[in-house]
Amino acid sequence: MVGVANDQSIAWGCARAFRGLGAELAVTYLNDRARRHVEPLAQALEAPIFMPLDVMVEGQTEAVFERIGREWGQLDFLLHSIAFSPKEALHGRVVDVGRDGFLKTMDVSCWSFLRMAHLAEPLMKNGGTMFTMTYYGSQMVVENYNIMGVAKAALEAAVRYAAAELGPKGIRVHAISPGPLATRAASGIPEFDELMDKAQSKAPARSLVSIDDVGNATAFLALDGAKLITGGVLYIDGGYHIID
Repeated sequence: MVGVANDQSIAWGCARAFRGLGAELAVTYLNDRARRHVEPLAQALEAPIFMPLDVMVEGQTEAVFERIGREWGQLDFLLHSIAFSPKEALHGRVVDVGRDGFLKTMDVSCWSFLRMAHLAEPLMKNGGTMFTMTYYGSQMVVENYNIMGVAKAALEAAVRYAAAELGPKGIRVHAISPGPLATRAASGIPEFDELMDKAQSKAPARSLVSIDDVGNATAFLALDGAKLITGGVLYIDGGYHIID
């Protein structure tokens, strides 16, 4: 489980759902400052593997998968729930984004998923499922989502290609697209409260999504009942994505 930051994280909702189905989990944390928030959650999940993972630190991603291979020998599913864009890149116009800001945004928000998929593939000896988190701003222009929308569009394309390449091995790949959620990551998006209010008032279900809603739907896709579902985007947003 990559992306658990606190008990409001989407990855935390997913972790609880997977654990509820009996899964044994490996949990990562970003850095020493994040560890104090994540460690109690990992303990609650009885996670036997708890390791630091900052995808911008050389070798940390590889170390996590090496340990999984050494201790478990295989992997059934991977959850990638991280994204990042430097403030100056995220808050500015897409056409004004500097090269460094663009590369950092794509590195963490898209390439890191492909790197993890590459490392997870040989561990999914009996097939498996890979998940990453996206958002509606990948398909439509969402005010203030800016360069992250470009990164999420690339991430969704990566999901399709990975699904096609890994499908013959019984590995399914999914992009999960929740509606607006009050997570720490979302707090960096300007006027996010207004975005949540709009989603609740316009969504057919007239309800905001919770991390548990996301977790339960995501966990379903890892079950045998979803074995022929792959390569797409699952919207968990009360139907908001169908409204103009």
